[in-house]
Formats: sequence, structure tokens, C-alpha cells
Amino acid sequence: MQLGLLVVVVFLSSMDLTGSSKVVKGKRQRRISTELSQGCARGCDLCSEFNGCLRCSPKLFILLERNDIRQIGICLPSCPLGYFGLRNTDMNKCIKCKIENCESCFSRNFCTKCKEGLYLHKGRCYVTCPEGYAAANGTMECSSPAQCEMSEWGPWGPCSKKRKLCGFKKGNEDRTRRILQAPSGDVSLCPATTEVRRCTVQKNQCPEGKRKKKEEQGKQDNGNRNRKDTKDTKSGTKKRKNKQRGAMVPTTPASPAL
Repeated sequence: MQLGLLVVVVFLSSMDLTGSSKVVKGKRQRRISTELSQGCARGCDLCSEFNGCLRCSPKLFILLERNDIRQIGICLPSCPLGYFGLRNTDMNKCIKCKIENCESCFSRNFCTKCKEGLYLHKGRCYVTCPEGYAAANGTMECSSPAQCEMSEWGPWGPCSKKRKLCGFKKGNEDRTRRILQAPSGDVSLCPATTEVRRCTVQKNQCPEGKRKKKEEQGKQDNGNRNRKDTKDTKSGTKKRKNKQRGAMVPTTPASPAL
């Protein structure tokens, strides 16, 4: 008798548990059904009251915007500035650019438009164009290496040193060319217009050096001549004095004869 009552109690308990699980499952299904609203925005195939759109139509891109701790999905025909569109068989997505100071990008690491005041070069943004490049036609996009139209090199000039053309053996010679056209009128982007190289010549004395040496030689010859004339003059004076001294010696008169 007691065994029968125990079986009945166990059976009734199992029935209560089954019923309660069905009630919980029903409540969960009702919550999900209310979360997945039937009134989705245009272009959205599946949406949530809490997270907005969850799946867009095949031709549209889904953009996830953060709102506090949750993300809200919206469907767009194209991605906004700062994002690029990534098409996928499952769903098209808008992905944020990862390049610094980029306003619009082609891929995560290739910018197509920089923020105002910055120059675009090979998918990156710069304050100024890199060396050897210039902004093309007044735009903010750096062109390929700056092309300057240059004239042909002129002939090499004479070998010189310190602006002198003589009195040395090794010096420098140079040649020049002209800038015919510079990109954007900026001649600083063009290559050098002067070229210098070392040169060696047969050492020759400058004309002024020859003149100076000749003058110095003349002065030296005049000095020697003057010294010789002075010596000769002194010698002649001495001879004349000796002659005069000899002429002035008195003669003794002869004694008278006795």
C-alpha cells in the first residue's frame, strides 16, 4: 500500500517538472519572438529591438555603431567616411579605416583621402609630400617622382683654384645647366644645376708673378750696381786724396855753394 502511494507521488512530481519546463521554454520563445521584431527598417532582413539590424539585404552594407555598451546595426548603400566596404557572401560589412588621419580608405591599410590639410601618398597621409614628390595639379595628392625639365649640360669651364687660372697644379672645373620647367613652379624639387669635378693642369706661373719676379730681379741688379758704383766712387776718392797729399810735400832748397 505504501509502495503504491510512493509511485503515485513520484509520477505526479515528474508531471509538474515537465509542465514547468514547458512554461519556461514558452516564456523564452515569447521573449525571442518579441526581440526579433517584424517591423525592421527598410533594407534590413533581420532586426532586434536591442541591437537594431542584424542582417541587411544582399546589396547593402551593415554598419555597427557603438551606443554605450551595445552596438546598433544599420543598413547603408555605401559606407561612410572613415570606413571601407567589404563584400562577403554571408553579409557586406563596413569596416573602420586603420590609417592615421585618413578620411576615406580602400582597404584597412590603404587610404584614398586624407583629412583636410594633409597630403596623400601611396595610401598614407603626410604633412608634406615626401622628398622628390610634389602635389599634382594643385591637389593634395603627391604625384610620382617630380619631373623637372632640364637643359643639356654646358661645356666644362677652365680649371681654376681660388678664382685663379694659374699658379697651381690641381684645381676644380665646373659646368652648368638650366631648369626649363619645374613641377608646380617649385625649383627646389629639381636636381642640381651645377656640377663640379677635380682637374689637374701643368703648373705655370702667373703673369703677375713673372712681373713681380722680374721687378725683384731688377731691384737686386740695381742694388748690386749701386753698391759697385759706391765702391768705385770711394776708391776714386781715396786715390785722389793720396795724389793730392803727395803733391803737397815741401821740397828742401839747395844749399849755396861755398
